[in-house]
Amino acid sequence: MGIAERKGKQKLEIRKQILDASMKLFIEEGFDNVTIRKIADLIEYSPTTVYLYFKDKNEIFYSLHEMGFQKFAMMNQPLAGIANPITRLHKMGENYIEFGLANPEFYDVMFIQRAPMKALAEMANCDWTPGENALKLLKDTISEAMEKKLIMPASNIDSVAMAIWGMVHGLVSLAIRERFDKLGEIPDLKALMHQSVNWLMGTIDLSLR
Repeated sequence: MGIAERKGKQKLEIRKQILDASMKLFIEEGFDNVTIRKIADLIEYSPTTVYLYFKDKNEIFYSLHEMGFQKFAMMNQPLAGIANPITRLHKMGENYIEFGLANPEFYDVMFIQRAPMKALAEMANCDWTPGENALKLLKDTISEAMEKKLIMPASNIDSVAMAIWGMVHGLVSLAIRERFDKLGEIPDLKALMHQSVNWLMGTIDLSLR
């Protein structure tokens, strides 16, 4: 390995350390309570080193937010091969649950904490393209299912997308915030959440009637 290659690898490792430490602190302390110095202290580097990689805390948070959506997009890539839109929609719901439970920290950054949207508003040349792409996939699938008369038509696709997204988001949010504990002992929470999605799909799937 040459000198340039070693330096490049070292930079990637330091960047990863910064992102990992930031994620830990953001989740434990909340975005507003985290400083660049706290991040630097956790990885035992100077704040100056952190600033070599990221302009500010907003940029770090935005990078974590982007990473989460990239992981989610990769998980949904195989959905393009599913011809039936209602089956595709069902699988999207299952993937959403699997992603959220497997990546609670990323899910928190992507869909619960307010900071990423605030960062988008304050940062130049940043947008919510990954999030918009995920939402577009949902809306396009709903639209196709309506065109094929597989689900009840609606005058506003956004209202249906909101209903479906809101349900699965609620399931994941309640699970990772440990609110389902109030229901009593649940032997297999993930299975119960998937049963909820199955119920929803069975309710809206006109082909089953």
